[in-house]
Amino acid sequence: MTDTLYHFIGGKRVEGTSGRFGDILNPATGEVQSRAPYANADEVDRAVQAARKAFPEWSAASASRRSQVLFGFRDLLVQNADKLAEIVGKEHGKTIVDAKGSIQRGVDVAEFACGIPHLMKGEFSSNVGGGIDTFSQREAIGVVGGITPFNFPVMIPLWMGVMAVACGNCYINKPSERDPSAPLFLAELWKEAGLPDGVWSVVNGDKEAVDALLHHPDVPAISFVGSTAVGEYIYHEGTANNKRVQVFGGAKNHMVIMPDADLDQAADALIGSGYGSTGQRCMAISVAVPVGEDTADAIIDRLKPRVQELRYGPWNDDKADMGPVITQQAKERIEDYIQQGVDAGAELAVDGRGASLQGYEGGYFCGGSLFDHAKSDMSIYRDEIFGPVLTQVRAGSFDEAVKLVNDHEFGNGVAVFTRDGDAAREFANRVDIGMVGINVPIPVPLAFHNFGGSKRSKFGDTQMHGPESVRFFTKVKTISARWPSGIREGAVFAMPTAGS
Repeated sequence: MTDTLYHFIGGKRVEGTSGRFGDILNPATGEVQSRAPYANADEVDRAVQAARKAFPEWSAASASRRSQVLFGFRDLLVQNADKLAEIVGKEHGKTIVDAKGSIQRGVDVAEFACGIPHLMKGEFSSNVGGGIDTFSQREAIGVVGGITPFNFPVMIPLWMGVMAVACGNCYINKPSERDPSAPLFLAELWKEAGLPDGVWSVVNGDKEAVDALLHHPDVPAISFVGSTAVGEYIYHEGTANNKRVQVFGGAKNHMVIMPDADLDQAADALIGSGYGSTGQRCMAISVAVPVGEDTADAIIDRLKPRVQELRYGPWNDDKADMGPVITQQAKERIEDYIQQGVDAGAELAVDGRGASLQGYEGGYFCGGSLFDHAKSDMSIYRDEIFGPVLTQVRAGSFDEAVKLVNDHEFGNGVAVFTRDGDAAREFANRVDIGMVGINVPIPVPLAFHNFGGSKRSKFGDTQMHGPESVRFFTKVKTISARWPSGIREGAVFAMPTAGS
């Protein structure tokens, strides 16, 4: 019998009441392993009301009290990393080593959040005029909705929710309906760490649950990670309902390889960043841009045999480089893009279609694919494929490579490989991209810096984790105070100034 999951509301497991459910598959086998209830507006409201009830006490808790809970939660994450990785592997398909790496990046944010007393410090100005002192303080904003994607079911809820909770807010996670078990397990760990009931809730579901959060009058802020198409809808719908919204969307990340680069190092970087996590991450390098024909020929010669040798397997195969993709529909979409590239005239140097694995014939496996001589008007270049497909687009010059990067609608991440410090500096200054790597293929900042792209990769003014997240999850109150000194000045009708 298939297990049925639950919502986590008010510190308790809650059965779904909408009557709607979705199957959760094991991507390595294609078999249904459980099902999740899909929340309706009433169930979302139940989570919001539990959060509203918890908010006054949690937001008023001392910063040191919140830090104590965060330290405890961080320790539980570390202790349960193996179990979390197994849950992720079974529902998402990530290899264990990949799952553990993503969990660690979530732990990093928890560790950063433990310093919340320092991060929420305000400003103070003494005697700004007439014996008045002015100071500011950061305060929690209330109930925050977090809509998180399938590809990082632990890391992204932690990137969002830990910072929201650390700042004194209550957080409602609407995880992907593809793999919600890890987010539910995180809620159990929060309870064990001593987080008050209602501060962290999980409601499963689809668009109905998302819209309930977007339209709820008691949810003042929404954070989202996912596709640009959905993200743009969430941004416009959320802001139309007077919410603070941050959206992190799609990507098409380039790696520019200069002729002077260490080409073996560049090839290593392309293999890992292009095919790691089966290409299912918004920071994957999906476009190689070698400058000059000799550089391009040398790169493709290095890549081709290595892509052919990539090994795919189930999540618990410690020799696998890649796991399956998330669904059969994803596999079909990826293979359709490959055919589009062939039809458009790109050279398919390695064809990963038709992948199958003995004993896992029902799994959604894709072999690595590699294109050369692609053009900027081809769909394999324009669109985010979200699979193990690397496309090489040859550039004749440095300026042409920079223009290629800047002309693309997405601006999440980019890398340049070179030994020339002047070229690297010029590149970093000229590209309109949120995160830039210099001889670093996946430039995801650590927790104490900010994560976020530009152009159609991000909607909203703030970024994720780091100091920017504190600004998103708090509001500023400015207070001016003067204490009686025994001198009465009488009523003043003019606008106050620094001299008054």
